[in-house]
Amino acid sequence: MQSVFKQTKKFPGGWVLAACFTLLTFSSGLGFYGLAVYLQAFSRELGWSVSSISLATTFFFLVGGISGIPIAKFIAKHDVRIMIIGGATVAALALFSMRFVEQRWQLFVVYCFYALGWSASGMGPVTTVVTRWFQVRRASALAIASTGLSMGGIVVTPFIKWILDTQGIRNGSPWLALIWFCGTVPVTLFLLRAFPQPYGWMPDGARTEPGQVAEITGTTLSDAVRSKFFKAITFGYIFALGAQVGGALQLVKLVEERTNRSTATFATIVLSSMSIISRFAAGRVIPKLNMTRFTVGLAAMQGISLASIGLIHNRVGLLIAIGLFGITIGNMVMMQSLLLAERFGVRDYPRIAARSGLISFSGTAFGPLLLGWLYDVAGGYRSSYLAAGICSVLGAMLFSLAGSASDKDLKSDVISS
Repeated sequence: MQSVFKQTKKFPGGWVLAACFTLLTFSSGLGFYGLAVYLQAFSRELGWSVSSISLATTFFFLVGGISGIPIAKFIAKHDVRIMIIGGATVAALALFSMRFVEQRWQLFVVYCFYALGWSASGMGPVTTVVTRWFQVRRASALAIASTGLSMGGIVVTPFIKWILDTQGIRNGSPWLALIWFCGTVPVTLFLLRAFPQPYGWMPDGARTEPGQVAEITGTTLSDAVRSKFFKAITFGYIFALGAQVGGALQLVKLVEERTNRSTATFATIVLSSMSIISRFAAGRVIPKLNMTRFTVGLAAMQGISLASIGLIHNRVGLLIAIGLFGITIGNMVMMQSLLLAERFGVRDYPRIAARSGLISFSGTAFGPLLLGWLYDVAGGYRSSYLAAGICSVLGAMLFSLAGSASDKDLKSDVISS
């Protein structure tokens, strides 16, 4: 497989994208979407309240966000494959350890290590690799790679739900660990590379001398974090991602309560399918649009879809609302990476993205907790999803204050500290 990166005629960026796609497929299927399945399984088998399990989910995302900072520093100086393989191993061991969970504190310990492994082998490292291999075609490349996030919900999540529904957590968790490890480590070893230059390529496919060091341009971390753009986008994502993650992770339980298990499984497929379709469509048109305004529209649409899910109880209407929600999921996460890379370049992208992720992950962490708490207080999901809709609108309002992502001159935008 090493010859793929040393051959002389065809740009190997496609192999790298295939690796990134696969990594995000298993990261989302067993991680992001999988958390909703674990929530329902622990609630059903151990009789724990939704809010208590949601608190563990909140802890998971907090650990994942905080760990992103040292992970970004490591991959900026070392081979990204070391971090991804190490993270995949830790995540697989954590999944295996779920079979021993009997007390709530044990779930927190397992989720701590699971979050570390998930963060080290998921979105942060993958988007860093994509931004290094693609510049002009970055939107399309990120759309292809991040489609793995949705494919995980279609292919992996229903399968692991079937495993846990039929075998339970104790007997099913070893299979989840095996799936994670086998789905991530081999593809990382054989298809993933940190930079194109060592193999005689420039980003997007231009030829260069093997090993040549190209000038890496972009904004420094210190300048980026002081800009109005960084602050508006980052704090907007606190609300937008909080609403999105909270809504997605409670979705399986909501649909099961209002319909049945088979519809809940089908709902995850609808959610992920619409995510894939919308992401490919957006990847073709985003370079022609104002990225900030597009993100504002996404957040507003997400607010409408979440509020609709909270209010609708019939099967057809619920699936339509979930499909609309899937359209926003398909692009919202991708846009955070695109906005930061477009505005600040690749020079300090891993650290800028990690810093933004650490802040916005607070919303990702507390979103599930808020929705779970409102569920327990109100005795249903109506108030939970209406609150998520309001958070999405707040996110849209903050995005609108950011300004253009294509404006490279930050001098007038830097706020004095």
